Amino acid sequence: MGDSLLGTDLFRLDDLLTDEQKLVRRSVRKLVDEEFLPVVQQHFRAGTFPTELAPKLGEMGLLGMNLQGYGCPGTDNVTYGIAMQELERGDSGLRSFCSVQGALAMYPIWAFGSEEQKERFLPGMAAGKVIGCFGLTEPDHGSDPAGMKTRARKDGDHYVLNGTKLWITNGTTADVAVVWAKTDDGGAESVRGYLVEKGMPGFEAREIHGKVSLRASLTAELSFHDVRVPAANVLPKVEGLRGPLMCLNQARYGIAWGATGAHLACFEAARDYSLSRIQFGKPIASFQMTQEKLVAIYTELVKAQLVNLRLGQLKDLDQQTYVQISFAKRNNVRVALEAARLAREILGANGITDDYPVIRHMVNLESVYTYEGTHDIHTLILGKELTGISAF
Repeated sequence: MGDSLLGTDLFRLDDLLTDEQKLVRRSVRKLVDEEFLPVVQQHFRAGTFPTELAPKLGEMGLLGMNLQGYGCPGTDNVTYGIAMQELERGDSGLRSFCSVQGALAMYPIWAFGSEEQKERFLPGMAAGKVIGCFGLTEPDHGSDPAGMKTRARKDGDHYVLNGTKLWITNGTTADVAVVWAKTDDGGAESVRGYLVEKGMPGFEAREIHGKVSLRASLTAELSFHDVRVPAANVLPKVEGLRGPLMCLNQARYGIAWGATGAHLACFEAARDYSLSRIQFGKPIASFQMTQEKLVAIYTELVKAQLVNLRLGQLKDLDQQTYVQISFAKRNNVRVALEAARLAREILGANGITDDYPVIRHMVNLESVYTYEGTHDIHTLILGKELTGISAF
């Protein structure tokens, strides 16, 4: 869907969008085109993220944008999805920054936090002045969070936290980490959320180096060695895995839209290249095999757009289910990754250089395919829905 993206809105989804939603799309696209795309190559090569954009993202209302109050814009979920699509049209790392900030760090404080916690953290986070991260995955426990080893032991008016979290987006820049740990209160072990703040003794965030995917994104390992977290920093309104899983559903919704943005960028790049690349005296777009690839990319793009819009409408009615969200995350990331690979073929040797966006999106989508529930995990969620049998 797009004002200047001729031919990418086959089923006229724009007719169903409000003027405000179209304005948000234009505004985010302008930000991406003018302030992010000119620098993404250097950040991708260096393995860095333009953190200086955070206040601008906050100023535009892109951080926690579908949350109400506390400085958050309170937009509808379709508008939020459109924004995530446009951000990932730039790069998965940019959308991941906003997703983690809004859906994984701000959302649990907003949904499960005390009034004092909300007032203390959310306005600064919405403004991009306070950065958050989300600590659930561990070195030995990714798809099975119930097996987590991180522990919190009550000690007076504090909890003493020990453990390690891995693959944490924004981890090295975060001012506050929403960390999920098992707690033994009175003999009943359960999972609770803890707001661990930068500078707390024993808390360390180390950047993960050597990534060939999501390079324009900061990824960390968080370690906790006898970190004393005040009881006032414990999220009071949730207990068990329901809390982190609700956060993941928020993030997965944004990912479904975001992956379609990467898909869109790959389609545009492949189409434009095929029209300008001359071989055998004519543009390669005139060859049947190239057209077949473009049609394959385009068909799945249109279908993903339809899924996203309907899912957003259901979410705005508060009628969405986690199965629908799994469907959208699983499908849209898979087809975007396949689209990136086909687009790379169309670009030929030029497709492996970062002078074109396709290879960057392709390697990024390999990470998106895995995080926030692997492709296989979402397959099993759908399989259980279809058969009534859990294959976990």
